[in-house]
Amino acid sequence: MADASAPEGLRSARLAPLVFTLTIFLSASLLFFVQPLFARIVLPAIGGSPAVWTTAMLFFQSVLLGGYLYAHLSTRYLPVPAQVGLHLTIWAAALVFLPPALPEGWELEAGGPVAGQTLGLFALGVGVPFALLSSNAPLIQSWYARSGGPSADDPYFLYGASNLGSVMALLAFPLVAEPLFGATDIAFGFAAGFVALGLGLAMCGGLIFGQHRAATEAASHAAPGPSVPTLLHWGVLAFVPSSLMLAVTSKIGTDIGAVPLVWVIPLALYLLSFVIAFRQSSPVHGAGFTRAAQLVAVAALCLVVGAFGDHLSGLAAGGLLLCFFVLAVWCHGALYAARPPARHLTTFYVTMSVGGAMGGLFNGIVGPLVFSTHVEGVMTLIVLLVLVFGGALGLTARSLTRGAMIGLPVGLAAAWATLALGGGSVVLGGALLAALALVALTRQARPALAVAGGLAVCLPVWLAGPDDRLMADRSFFGLHQVVDRDGIRLYSNGTTIHGAQRIADIGADRPTPLTYYHAAAPMGQIMLSEVGQVARRVGVVGQGVGSLACYARAGQDWHFYEIDAMVDRVARDPALFSFMAACTPDAPTHLGDARVVLARQEGQLFDVLVIDAYSSDAVPVHLTTVEAMQTYMDRLAPGGVLVFHISNRYYDIGLPIARSAEALGLHAWRQFSAEDASDDPGYRMSDVAIVARDPADVQALAETGLWAAMTSDGGPLWTDDKADPLSILKPGALWH
Repeated sequence: MADASAPEGLRSARLAPLVFTLTIFLSASLLFFVQPLFARIVLPAIGGSPAVWTTAMLFFQSVLLGGYLYAHLSTRYLPVPAQVGLHLTIWAAALVFLPPALPEGWELEAGGPVAGQTLGLFALGVGVPFALLSSNAPLIQSWYARSGGPSADDPYFLYGASNLGSVMALLAFPLVAEPLFGATDIAFGFAAGFVALGLGLAMCGGLIFGQHRAATEAASHAAPGPSVPTLLHWGVLAFVPSSLMLAVTSKIGTDIGAVPLVWVIPLALYLLSFVIAFRQSSPVHGAGFTRAAQLVAVAALCLVVGAFGDHLSGLAAGGLLLCFFVLAVWCHGALYAARPPARHLTTFYVTMSVGGAMGGLFNGIVGPLVFSTHVEGVMTLIVLLVLVFGGALGLTARSLTRGAMIGLPVGLAAAWATLALGGGSVVLGGALLAALALVALTRQARPALAVAGGLAVCLPVWLAGPDDRLMADRSFFGLHQVVDRDGIRLYSNGTTIHGAQRIADIGADRPTPLTYYHAAAPMGQIMLSEVGQVARRVGVVGQGVGSLACYARAGQDWHFYEIDAMVDRVARDPALFSFMAACTPDAPTHLGDARVVLARQEGQLFDVLVIDAYSSDAVPVHLTTVEAMQTYMDRLAPGGVLVFHISNRYYDIGLPIARSAEALGLHAWRQFSAEDASDDPGYRMSDVAIVARDPADVQALAETGLWAAMTSDGGPLWTDDKADPLSILKPGALWH
């Protein structure tokens, strides 16, 4: 019997790495497919609010932590057969919730707490499948430790395979799945993958039955548990890259704009850092790489505080991404180096999950509530330098005092030189590079780093200069600020100007609309034409500072729709902007996602309905589908006109609008205003489309010769089930 079982055990040991690797790879791929998939499915029902996305991410991170905790408790208190049986039972229960879909009869309750309803929706829709998927990484590694396979006593290499699956799924969803398939087809594909996962889990369970190795387990049971300082060390190492990933995403998104895949790149680099770091042969565990990471941390700090200008260039954004990647690899390499024996594997991953979740909580919830600007990246890098690199840098009270005494005067001298010479970021960049060169060349690295740190501390003070902002605040929707420039007051959200008013017009009886709403621009032409003049009811989706309000005529009924309450507060503060107060003081603002709100207002019919939610460089897909256009048309009175403001640096939003108009039997026209249409400095070029049931409804506009008829390019119709933003990228958009 012994002779017969030995070859079988040997075959099982050889088979184990392949089975476990494929299973954990598939699980991680499904995990990163279900997140964007379900969000895509429910988006038309809950709206496109960033607060909703933040709440969804909070749900995923919370369930991930719960999954890790379940894996920890299961492996700690249950025998292996019971672990396998329980996990397969949960897998079977999760099949009831497949394929992922919006629960039948679910509707967003008007006026109810959106966050609570969103959490409940995600829990009801994908809570059980996601919980099972989230627990697989630590659980499968723990099972492999009992499999008798190669490196069974150090199964952390499987975490690299897990994150490789995550990276591939993360990139495959927007690049492959969305362009080729609709959400319904993707959901069925996910369900098929989930069924296959059950087979993999069962095979993993079969390979570990009877593979109890008494000596190894006795030794692992004898190993002491991790101490509190060790747990805190793990947590900080997990917190830093998680928080820094979100900070880098916010910084690039704010300074560069919503470049396609801008949020995917930092997340992909974050996951890829695990793949590189969680390997025994990885080159990132030596003293040389630690020294490089220390220098990179200082460079990253200078970049996030604005060392090379107020806004990142494309080159600086690439440099910041590279800095983030190096630091993420170092932190995760340090985590791998500090990993405990397999006995405490699940404790290790629970602690990692807590640290990562704290990063998400700090950047996604605490930051927007506590800080008026994006300072999370600065604070996280300081945590990295002080807590993580503190020992290597010799950061004691004495060394910090010495660094301040050296660095602050040097920083102030650099600030004075820059202001005196007018060199701006060139002088600052030179000072930064000189400091880093000093660090690289001198043997006295600690004082040199103190000097560089002192420079970095001084940079924000110098760069900010006199604070001429009349208003600065922050919401889940981004940074809001109001500044005066050359006699014009500007309101911006991130890098996008959402409205402007001449300072001389503040308090005037009827302020003059500027920028995209100038009388010479397409929007102004519409409002001054017969279409706008005879309209009895006008709706505006996207309030801005209320510029269009001053095209209102006596007797007209105006309604505004705005997703961000802070925008409404800015627009209605006559000390900042006076369009609303002067021209439509009684016009209501309906807060919430416009599509969801309009769908509920069945009795509301407009003669002109303006969709001005496209003035930033992102594409609110759920506002652009054929179903969305049908909702807008349902809110148009007979003879009514639908107006889209589609100015965008990266996407040609006119393409899906023309396709939807043709599919619904409508007629569409477009005007991209000329740069020289007005010599008024307050004028801005803009791209506007109009849609009507009958060409006669816009005859007055068409006869001007400024509007060109839009026809469909024959491309795929955008629906709630399938829409591909990458397909409407403008040529060369990635390099803008």
